[in-house]
Formats: sequence, structure tokens, C-alpha cells
Amino acid sequence: MAEEHRPGRVSVAAEDCVKVIYAAQEWDNVPVTASYLKTRLGVGAPAISEMVRRLHDQGLVTHQRYGPVDLTDAGKALALRTLRRHRLVETYLVAELGYRWDEVHDEAEQLEHVISDRLLERIDERLGHPVRDPHGDPIPAPDGTVERPDAVRLSVLAPGDAGRVARISDDEPELLRYFTANDIRLDQRIQVLRRRAYAGSSTLLVGTGPGAEELELTDVAASALWVVREEQG
Repeated sequence: MAEEHRPGRVSVAAEDCVKVIYAAQEWDNVPVTASYLKTRLGVGAPAISEMVRRLHDQGLVTHQRYGPVDLTDAGKALALRTLRRHRLVETYLVAELGYRWDEVHDEAEQLEHVISDRLLERIDERLGHPVRDPHGDPIPAPDGTVERPDAVRLSVLAPGDAGRVARISDDEPELLRYFTANDIRLDQRIQVLRRRAYAGSSTLLVGTGPGAEELELTDVAASALWVVREEQG
């Protein structure tokens, strides 16, 4: 986590930290502890303690000893501005520069901190003001509003349930490549045919019509997919 400051802005490390806190609770309700931040940001415990203290002093987080770290309204606003940059950059790299969706995360991590507001808005205009990035994560609007679909993890669906993919976690590039190879993408229809709890896997029907194919998927992989359920009956 770099610590350099830019004039008139918080540090890169602060932007990264509030972004991680927000993202942890965007699709799940994960308590953000110092240990969680240590794992996600890849730094030692002393550095995390100092970062949380600084964020608290800046009014960006609240934190009780041994308790979770939560964003204040100011911290949430900063996280949303940073995520808007990150997700617009990812979308631009895929749509305009031919990057694959498994390649863009690290590039966006660097670029989100250095592009100007003017360039960001030109990118947004060029892309037609997209509302989601290549992985389905919502792109916050300039005013900080977010439109998130009512989606659940595929792993909670029962046999017979179906839905369309709304979000795919980008934590594991290798898993994204596996999904690409098996035509699992945003808006793709997926139906759960069978579950085998003892084996930790499921049989899915991917796609619609004559081109639909069965796929065996582990529960670990299924937990990386969020779907909007189809109405039954």
C-alpha cells in the first residue's frame, strides 16, 4: 500500500482501504476486521492499525477496539468515488482496448488513482454511461447513487431454480478464464439441475434452447456467481 499523498487528496492507501471496506459489504454482509484488511490489502498488522487510526482521525471510518471497521458517510462517499474510477477504467479497457475481463483488475488498481476527473468523464461519455463493469459490479453515478440488482449467489439456488448471471466475482482471474471457456457470462441463463452436497458440486444447464449445455461446477466456483432469480410458475 503506497503512502504518498497528492495535493488536495487523501493518500492512495486511504482510497484503497475504504474501497475494500465498502466492497466487502456491497454484495455480502462481511464484518471488516483488521485481519480481513490485512489479508485483502497484503500488508502487516502494524500498518493496518496505523491506517485505521489515520482513517478514523480523518473522519472516514469508525472503529471500536477488537470490533469491525465501518465507513462513515464521508468514507462511503470516498469509496464510491474510487470505485467509480476503478470500474469505469475496467470497462474502458475491455470495451475499447481489447483487454480480457480477467486482465483488467490490476491495471485499474493503478489507473484509478491517477486519471483526472475530466478524463474519467470523457471515458464515461465514450462508453455511453454504463451502469455496470465487465464483472457486473455497479458503477456508481457521479452523485454516488448505486443501482445494484436483486441478486443472490448461485450456490443458494435449489435444484430446478434458474436465473440470469448478474455479477461474477473478479477475485480469481483463473476462475474468470474457466467461466469464459464454459460460456458463463453476464446475462447468461443458468438452471440448477442437481446438487451433490457430499461432493460439493452441482450440475447446471448453461444457456437456452438447443445450444444449452450441462456443466459440472464446484460449490466454490458457484459461490463466485450472483444471479437474478427467474420467477417460478
